[in-house]
Amino acid sequence: MSRPGEPVGVDARMLREWPLPPPGGSKNARGRVVVIGGSEHSPGAVMLAGIAALRVGAGRLTFVTPSAIALPVAVAVPEAGVLALSDGGADAAGDPLGERVRSELATADAVLVGPGLDDPDVTRRLVEAVCAADGGATALVLDAFALGVLPGLDVALPRAAVLSPNLDEAGILLGAHAGDDPAGGEGGGGPDADPGDIAAAVARIAERYGAVTTCFGEVAAPGDGAWHVEAGGPGLGTSGSGDVLAGAIAGLLARGADAAQATVWATHLHASAGDRLAERMADVGFLARELCDELPRGLAASG
Repeated sequence: MSRPGEPVGVDARMLREWPLPPPGGSKNARGRVVVIGGSEHSPGAVMLAGIAALRVGAGRLTFVTPSAIALPVAVAVPEAGVLALSDGGADAAGDPLGERVRSELATADAVLVGPGLDDPDVTRRLVEAVCAADGGATALVLDAFALGVLPGLDVALPRAAVLSPNLDEAGILLGAHAGDDPAGGEGGGGPDADPGDIAAAVARIAERYGAVTTCFGEVAAPGDGAWHVEAGGPGLGTSGSGDVLAGAIAGLLARGADAAQATVWATHLHASAGDRLAERMADVGFLARELCDELPRGLAASG
């Protein structure tokens, strides 16, 4: 592996030399993903993440989402099972998950928490409960609001944990305010941010939280290991794009990839999906849902 200051360039050739685990011949063999998220304000985020997990080959998908949107989500994604959370983030016994959700988590291979959640207190309770549910045996991906509450949590992340912040969330994870440069400078980063600065910030996040971290094409693992994805363009900066990336990571974790491999592969698949859409359509203007449809093509090209 490389040291954080010497990232490995990631392209299809490099990935072919780091093949994913064989997918297996059944849906159970390809792993079970649970995605916890969604809200009345943002029901689509959880669906984008779940569909992305299936598009990279995960075998089974369960959504855990507020009861107010559980039925619409179930209709919109008939491939998934759906379990409802109580709308206040806890049942009558004060359990933010409930017995049925805990039973589902016990058989999950990967759990993603965050897409579409919009209440910090509810999100914090959910993340704490998920981390405590199985003693850290299940791979965990944190995204969106689940990243925002992470600095204040008093709970250990699982051994196989992945964080997928955007630039603002990276700043929050490092103790800055939203909009601050995660590397410690002025401004909010953006497409013209210095990749070296972002890579350094991503490495700091990985070390601080003991989790593989991906942000803006830079990936770092705690201890050692750093990767740079060359693909991707401005079109990836669209609503729902990060949900697709987080879902793809969870799907590859469920298939048996370790945290670093799943994150590197998913980051490249997500970015190259944007490149293919840009070639066919325009540099900007494609939709996050269209990124999902490109993920299997990326797998075939890199496998």
